[in-house]
Formats: sequence, structure tokens, C-alpha cells
Amino acid sequence: MGQREQETASEMLGGCPDIGSFRFWFADQRWEWSDDAAAIHGYAPGEAEPSTELLQRHQHPDDRQRVAAVLAEAVETATPFCTRHRIIDTEGETHDVIVISDRLCDEQGTVVGSSGYFIDVTETLEGNLQEALDDLLPDVIDARAVIEQAKGIVMFVYGVSADQAFRVLRWRSQETNVKIRALAEQLVADVVAMGGALVQQRTRFDHLLLTVHHRVAPPEPVAD
Repeated sequence: MGQREQETASEMLGGCPDIGSFRFWFADQRWEWSDDAAAIHGYAPGEAEPSTELLQRHQHPDDRQRVAAVLAEAVETATPFCTRHRIIDTEGETHDVIVISDRLCDEQGTVVGSSGYFIDVTETLEGNLQEALDDLLPDVIDARAVIEQAKGIVMFVYGVSADQAFRVLRWRSQETNVKIRALAEQLVADVVAMGGALVQQRTRFDHLLLTVHHRVAPPEPVAD
């Protein structure tokens, strides 16, 4: 996994190791994960080699069969996958995680796997949410409505709290270097364009979330 991908997860949310990246190749079911993804499972950097079997051992017994079915379908159809489930780390602590992915393609554009993120949503956003918004946005009053809409969408799709939904939006903002308001506006517009198909096509929403920054128009240049 590239150096930038390994660094971004530790930079997110002030360096908290609760978002880690991964790549998964369908053909040989080979995994790579960042140090932060390993840490979510309780491992030090380089301590464990990720594999389907290792990840399954860490999944909560009540969730294991459901996650296996999601992964099997992804391999069979060569499509991204998404799941929310519980994992148990090496210390026996249970974590509530969201796994979202997008298509991993080779140089010819052929889908060969998935790349995405483990998002540990066990802990809610630290500190006061309003203060976080004030720090991130110069015009909080105007921006709040669209951010609340985007948060509501993430809450509905992934079944998370308002604070956890904001963490997901802030993560995408920090990783893509696009202001959270712009991402929220574009995400809401994308979902409106999808209409009622969103409920049946959560994988499409994962794709929208991971690629929304590509559709954000660049800011207008400031006149001298």
C-alpha cells in the first residue's frame, strides 16, 4: 500500500487511529492493510499479515456469517462491498466498524478487487460538534443546513449516530482536501439524483461517498 495511503488514516481526526485503509484482490483473495487498519484489530505495524481467514476470526460470531456472504457476493460479481459489523480485537475489546469500498482496477481499467476503509465508529466525535464546525467552516450558519442534510443521509444509510455521521463526512473532507460544505452539497445533490434507488443500492452510495470530491467544482479565483 502506498505511503500516502498509510499516512492519511493517522492524520485523520487529529491522528486518532480509528480509520484504516485496505486493498483486496478478488482473484487470490489477497489483502493489504494500513497500520491504522491493523491497529483497529489490535496489531502493531507489521505484526500480522491480513487475510480473509484472519479478518473472519476477528469478526463477532453473530456477524461472521453475514459478512462472509457479503464478501462472497463481492468476489462472485466483482463489485465493491459494504458492511457494518462488530470486530473483536486482540485484547478482547469489541469494536463497531463500517467497511466501505470502491472498485480497484488494473491499468486496463478491469475491476480486480476493492479498496476502501475500515471506520471504527465505536467512539463518537470528541469535543463539541458545534466547535468543530466553527473551526472547519467560516460561514457556519449558511453551511449548517446542507451539512445536516448530508449527515442525515449518512445516518440513514449506515445506521449510525449524528456524531458518527459527521466523522465520516469530516474524514472525506480531510482526506480529499475539499471543504466539508462543498462535499455535503455535492453528496446531497448526488443522492437527490439517485431518487428512491438509494435504499436498494447502498453500494452506489459508497461509490458516491468515496468519489464525491471529484465532482466538486473548483473554487472561483479571487479577483485582485
